[in-house]
Amino acid sequence: MNNILSPEMFGYLSGIFILLGSIPYIREILLGKAKPQRASWFIYSVLGSIAFFSQLAKGATFSLWLTGIDTFAVVVIFVLSLRYGVGGFSKKDAFALLIAAIGLVAWYYTKEAAIALYIVIGIDVIGTYLTVDKTYKDPTSETYSVWLFCSIAGVFAMLAVGSFNIVLLSYPFYIFLANAAVVTAIELGKRKLKKRLFTRT
Repeated sequence: MNNILSPEMFGYLSGIFILLGSIPYIREILLGKAKPQRASWFIYSVLGSIAFFSQLAKGATFSLWLTGIDTFAVVVIFVLSLRYGVGGFSKKDAFALLIAAIGLVAWYYTKEAAIALYIVIGIDVIGTYLTVDKTYKDPTSETYSVWLFCSIAGVFAMLAVGSFNIVLLSYPFYIFLANAAVVTAIELGKRKLKKRLFTRT
């Protein structure tokens, strides 16, 4: 029983749930159904790498399954977004990328891994906002399962930490919240569309 509920097992589960969400998402992108926000996924790609090495420097072990597999997946999705995605060229996107760049400069000059991690999370919020905003306006442009599974993966990654370490828990907890925000945007966006269609009829 202890082996089933071990941090190692939770770490594996977090990675599995990332894959469970990413594979159908990539498929729907290739089919033209899902339309990832380019600026968001560019930010995710850069920050995922930083978060991985920051957590590694702070001694994370099994919880790194989430960050490592997630980073690989987001890089693949970003590359696909260049052809199949939307956004990345508006003033809002440019401003978000500028703020993200400033944050990256601050991260570069930060010697403490914990502070760097929180800077990463702060910048990631910018990318998530762009996706949440786009998703609420066009909920059919996102795949529900990827965000739900990634949110669950965040919970498993928190359990994989194995102890109450606020620094190591911060990133997986943020992953849970960020993905839950997109799930909420999809639900609210769909309700808005249904209400609009109902009003027209």
